[in-house]
Amino acid sequence: MNEFTIQSLKSKLNQIRASGWITTRRPGNDGGVGNTLEDLLGIEENNLQIPDAGEWELKGQRSDTSSLITLFHMEPYPREQNFVSSVLLPKYGWPHIEAGGKYDINEKSFRQTITIGQRTDRGFTALVNYDCKRIEISFDHNHVCTKKHGKWLQTIKEIVGLNELDPKPSWSFENLHKKVRNKLNKTIYAIADRRNYDDIEQFKYSRFFMLEGICENRLINCMDNGAIQIDFDARTGHNHGTKFRLKQGSYKDLFQHVEEF
Repeated sequence: MNEFTIQSLKSKLNQIRASGWITTRRPGNDGGVGNTLEDLLGIEENNLQIPDAGEWELKGQRSDTSSLITLFHMEPYPREQNFVSSVLLPKYGWPHIEAGGKYDINEKSFRQTITIGQRTDRGFTALVNYDCKRIEISFDHNHVCTKKHGKWLQTIKEIVGLNELDPKPSWSFENLHKKVRNKLNKTIYAIADRRNYDDIEQFKYSRFFMLEGICENRLINCMDNGAIQIDFDARTGHNHGTKFRLKQGSYKDLFQHVEEF
């Protein structure tokens, strides 16, 4: 694996930018911008070991997308209950769109992108509990869109009732900050234009940023104002993991030091 100093890394990235259009190394992959850049840099894993500078995370995104960028995966507490797979999915899940086709007829899904303070049409939201210093997932049946999900709500009533989640799945401020500090405290963020050439996606890397320093207050503020959202993506056969995802352009609110080069 290639090793870089800060200056040699900047030089290599500027060479990549000057190369113009580059064919994706991972066709059909949502993470193609970052994956292709990893390959160009000769990186086997999604981090950079830079002498005298420590470990850097690499993130990439297409310039024309409004999609969220995944920061990290982290399952909620209580961990011993494996809450998503043992509670949310079997008790609050709904029939998977491909149940009876690609998957078994009884395949369930629990896919929700949750913004703090905003209820989904299935009644879920996330709350900031400043007294207990944690982020909590909440359910309120009064906010379910019965026109779309009335049958599902009746099923929930029969299985578990319509009360609030107890316990509420949660993440402590301390554990969230520890996770993000260890994984993302130093991050290279790449933005690339894209086009299709002979039905194959190509990237032109246009902007590079060095992002450093994440404090707990900035992290929680980004969650409280909706810049960071929580994405559940589980089905009966597989839990793809609970992701914390950042809105494009919000990295300046999350990181203390931002340098474009």
